Amino acid sequence: MAATAPPESRDWASQRGENGVTASPHPWAHLASLAWIIFLGYWFVSAQKLKTVKQREPSRERIVYIVFMVTAYLLMFSDALSAGCLGRRFLPSSGETGALGVALSFVGVALAIWARGHLGQNWSATVTLKEGHELICTGPYQRIRHPIYTGMLTGLAGMAVALGEYRGLLGFAIATSCFFAKARKEERYLLQEFGARFQENVRRTGMFLPKWTGG
Repeated sequence: MAATAPPESRDWASQRGENGVTASPHPWAHLASLAWIIFLGYWFVSAQKLKTVKQREPSRERIVYIVFMVTAYLLMFSDALSAGCLGRRFLPSSGETGALGVALSFVGVALAIWARGHLGQNWSATVTLKEGHELICTGPYQRIRHPIYTGMLTGLAGMAVALGEYRGLLGFAIATSCFFAKARKEERYLLQEFGARFQENVRRTGMFLPKWTGG
């Protein structure tokens, strides 16, 4: 009687191609990562010319934010963390869910790039006010106060779906918390700078989702 391979061996073998080369265990997530390569390229180029900083958040607060965001990105993008409970699936592995994740990633990155273009030289990686800072109300900023974060969260949601693993959900939850805290801090700076104009903007817009009524 032929011996039956243990489940671990069968799973490993199912990931090997015809030439004996191990296939990627997360092909859809790797495809979705291409959107983030485009994102990083655009961010690098667009950050070359910015306005002079007038006021910046304390360094210790920035460090805390960076630590949590690096953790979120590692959970999303590092296959080394696909182990134990972090590597368990919350979605079935299928072409449909994978394609949906990739689509969300590209849509989210496109929104973030669109918003970044409207923000122009007022953008900063840290929470700042710039010399000659402008209150942007064009493009996606007509309905959303932080459309860059909306786009990035949409893209990260796409990564989580493409992965289908609990580490993606954890990374998304961490990123959402970080963006919410950062947005609240940015709004305090903008209220300080623009006063009633910013209060009117808050009345007309949503933080991360569009607001279609004056409310």
